Amino acid sequence: MPDAVTDSQTPLMRQYLAAKRQHPDALLFFRLGDFYELFFDDAKTASRELQLTLTARDKERNTPMCGVPWHAAETYIARLLRKGYRIAICEQMEDPKLAKKIVRREVTRVLTPGTALDPSLAAEQSNYLAAVHVANDAAGLAYLDLSTGDFRATEFSGSGSSGPAAAAQCLDELLRLAPSELIFPAARGPLGPQTDTAALQSLLAQVRTRTPVDDWVFSADFAVPLLERQLGSRGLEGFGLAGHAAAAIAAGAIVHYVRTTQQTDAAHVDSLRFYARAECLHLDQVTARNLELVEPLFFDAGPETTLFRTLDAGCTPMGKRLLRATLLRPGIDAAALNARFDAVDVTRSDLIRREELRRALSGILDLDRLLARISLDSAGPRDLLALAASLRHLPAVKDLAAALAPSAAAASFWSTTATTLDTLDDLCSAIATTLVPEPPLTLAEGGVIAPGQDAELDDLRSIGSSGRASIAAIEERERRRTGIGSLKVRFNSVFGYYIEITKANLASVPADYERKQTLVNAERFTTPELKEYETKVLTAQERSVEIEKRIFSALRARVVEHASRIRRTSAAVAEVDLVACFAHLAALRGYTRPRIDAAPILEIANGRHPVIERLMDEAGESRFVPNDLFLDASETTSQPNLLLITGPNMGGKSTYLRQAALLVIMAQAGSFVPADRMTWGLVDRVYTRIGASDNLARGRSTFMVEMTETATILNTATPQSLILLDEMGRGTSTFDGLSLAWATLEYIQRHIGARTLFATHYHELTMLADEFPRLKNLHVSVNESPHGIVFLHRIEQGPANRSYGIDVARLAGLPPAVIQRARQVLKQHERSERQNVAVETESSLQLTMFTPLSQRILDRLADTDIDSLTPLQALNLLEELKTEIRG
Repeated sequence: MPDAVTDSQTPLMRQYLAAKRQHPDALLFFRLGDFYELFFDDAKTASRELQLTLTARDKERNTPMCGVPWHAAETYIARLLRKGYRIAICEQMEDPKLAKKIVRREVTRVLTPGTALDPSLAAEQSNYLAAVHVANDAAGLAYLDLSTGDFRATEFSGSGSSGPAAAAQCLDELLRLAPSELIFPAARGPLGPQTDTAALQSLLAQVRTRTPVDDWVFSADFAVPLLERQLGSRGLEGFGLAGHAAAAIAAGAIVHYVRTTQQTDAAHVDSLRFYARAECLHLDQVTARNLELVEPLFFDAGPETTLFRTLDAGCTPMGKRLLRATLLRPGIDAAALNARFDAVDVTRSDLIRREELRRALSGILDLDRLLARISLDSAGPRDLLALAASLRHLPAVKDLAAALAPSAAAASFWSTTATTLDTLDDLCSAIATTLVPEPPLTLAEGGVIAPGQDAELDDLRSIGSSGRASIAAIEERERRRTGIGSLKVRFNSVFGYYIEITKANLASVPADYERKQTLVNAERFTTPELKEYETKVLTAQERSVEIEKRIFSALRARVVEHASRIRRTSAAVAEVDLVACFAHLAALRGYTRPRIDAAPILEIANGRHPVIERLMDEAGESRFVPNDLFLDASETTSQPNLLLITGPNMGGKSTYLRQAALLVIMAQAGSFVPADRMTWGLVDRVYTRIGASDNLARGRSTFMVEMTETATILNTATPQSLILLDEMGRGTSTFDGLSLAWATLEYIQRHIGARTLFATHYHELTMLADEFPRLKNLHVSVNESPHGIVFLHRIEQGPANRSYGIDVARLAGLPPAVIQRARQVLKQHERSERQNVAVETESSLQLTMFTPLSQRILDRLADTDIDSLTPLQALNLLEELKTEIRG
């Protein structure tokens, strides 16, 4: 791009370069007629990313150029935003027909990944813009989905430590949100001047787009008053931000960024909710990913493997987003959960009303995103009609809520909904009466406003619709006045309307006729009346469009004025949809109502894995094998609080662990669960250590990832937590891994006491049951036969007797020669001496897990037919062996 604007450049290019210098970090979409054009490096980038043909504006090809049609630009822009680019939109600010010189153009908005209204975004997905502000020992986090107006903030403290602890908590929450863009103070960095450690920076790199902004934006004097003005409040106490300055500053920075980029006040962003982690069951990014709550664990797996997709029976986009958010932040309020259970229960029992309700909900489009488009002035007439069409279904929802309320045992949810649901009849009526039923795509085409809304508009339209009749009337009147029967009124694009009279009749031409053109056989004239009519006709369309834009703008402003009402109604509809979704699933799949207990227990009778069960049903496979589970972390009981599960791979250990966590999450989301019975004490946090993968890009091996996740569990878990550990210690040597797993189990039992499921291949760990009475051994059952093994997928009492690793390898298809050789090597190792390793426990118990006996003793035991020994012979043999061992 040229370094400076010069006189040798065309006026158009000088205009372009001036706009580009205002936004050097953005791709400038420069409106030229029916296209948005990009020039210089912007054109090269767009050509590469969008696969567009690169052309040139000048013959020397010094000005690379490419463009996209303005009416299709939204799709191209969305693709660039998803790749992390910023887009500056430079629009024509006046009608080219009326411009005396070059058309005036201005940058009207800047689109960024976090502020895009992406039309390709799935209904359940959110597009978050986040901001982080770290000050002293507090870290504030705010995030906004501009496409829905969902605006939230939270704050973390050092909890007795200094800033890094707060920043680490903040980063953990940020990664769980997975925002499209993060803004932060340019000089201080995302995590503050003292918290940008290498470890935190490596995690921060997962945020796709990070945008530094001026530090003054994050000052309390600027950000807090701006936030108050946006929320229409003189203080922030009513939004829960009292005493949370860091969160308020982060939220104010978001408001500034949105207003600056969108060139609008974003009136639909009129509320903010402050929350704390303690308000919900906490699930960190690792746990959400390991359990595949909303995203599949492996990139090549489809979304059908997630819990969200399994439970996604919602009818509205708002309900789907609420389901996704609830699975990531399940509740911990027993009263609120029981109220939702009651609502689900009564809805499940009433098939007819439930289906009528779901039918009414299915007609409601995305109220939040329609409102956002209207508020940000990017909505067309069809968007407003879509809003009205959705609002027409609200009275039916309200009536069905009232019908469900009387039959409910605890009707608080349905009664409240029937009483408080705002059906927005006034807005629906205003839109329906103002717009025609089937408007064109854009206002520029005209014909958007219904008849009867404006007298001048109706008159202008009558000119267009009755044009032929008006011309015929003028023509007939002039014939009578002049007595010239051949007089004709005609039109062409050069001279406009004119009266044509043959030369033979020129003597009869009235004095007020003004000559316009002389032809061979005729002459053309105009009159004051014809001039006036021509002006009317030629300006009628332009004037009609102006009036329609004014009326449409007033209608849009009226909708925005009631944005808070629409958002409250949208939230109520989302809640209704979620309850109807859970009720539908409960009836369809036989889910049962879980029961909350005051004690920290987890009791599941015939529980099933919801995702695997659904996939098996859809594939027509045999039914899922259910299993029981019982844990009790109460201090006053002798019941088990830790289950140690052994057995072969593919037997179902990991499924059993994940199943327990998913049922807890479903229950604390307010859903019924796939089990015959479930009773549980509320869980404050679910921890998982399930599988690991190398992260070479950040220099973290499988074992390092595993140990980091385990450290998080041991340092932050409470007696109310649920801990899942699967195959801990696989990433290092056998002895190191076993020792770490052993010590971890001891620590959980002695210092945490949480409900824990621990799956392992280390059979030596089963001996811990002798030291810890509340540790219970379980195993996955296997049926052995001469032809191999069959996995029964049943969890049974006691430890597994062996691992069946070679049998699993045979089922996996390893060549027979490899299987045969493996059995030979295994037999040799079982006969060889192993290193003598003893583990000293805190209770001074000496466990000889690896202490080998002499080969001679092992051979004697292997050759002894135990079934033929008499009791006396057995005692004598035991005495001989003891003597030899002491020997």
